[in-house]
Amino acid sequence: MKVYNADAPNPRRVRIFLAEKGLDTDRVDVDLSGGATRTPEFLKRNSLGHVPVLELDDGTLITESNAICRYFEEIHPDPPLFGAGARQKALIEMWNRRIEFELLMTVGAIAQHTFPFFSTRLRQVPAFADAQRETAREKWIWLDGEMSDGRPYAAGDEFSVADVTAMAAIQVSEFVDAQCPADLPHVTAWADRLRSRPSWSA
Repeated sequence: MKVYNADAPNPRRVRIFLAEKGLDTDRVDVDLSGGATRTPEFLKRNSLGHVPVLELDDGTLITESNAICRYFEEIHPDPPLFGAGARQKALIEMWNRRIEFELLMTVGAIAQHTFPFFSTRLRQVPAFADAQRETAREKWIWLDGEMSDGRPYAAGDEFSVADVTAMAAIQVSEFVDAQCPADLPHVTAWADRLRSRPSWSA
């Protein structure tokens, strides 16, 4: 099998996940800026022109970072990054979605509506980016309150896929200058904890 990879947040989620699992797979690096995901050959693998893509040995193609991570979770269940048992699995799913929708998508929209790279991929609305920049601070404040219970990771005591998504979100937030305000102690400590993991540089 092989993973089609690029220097972007969602492929990074898969790289972090694999690093946390201690897995190494064949990787095909795709040149996003050069338009490699818009070629007819690549569009046969993902009609949306997005990365990552996991291509199995039998030719099966799996897109979407979360789906790819779930595949690897099933074939390599330890450590269980999607949780063990109904309660933990539900909490991790909840927090993974919350971080993706409330944080990653918020800071991601700033990039999408301001960076020249996206100008040919969507109709950019700079005013929306400005609004999302203000929203990002609100999201950080919300998350700081949620984590004020002292838990070390997004969904509890154990590192999970929710933290993987957060690692991508933190990196994007820093890239668009919408990072966690320094006066939020709980989120700041959590972010520092994530940055200290070897998988941060995956």
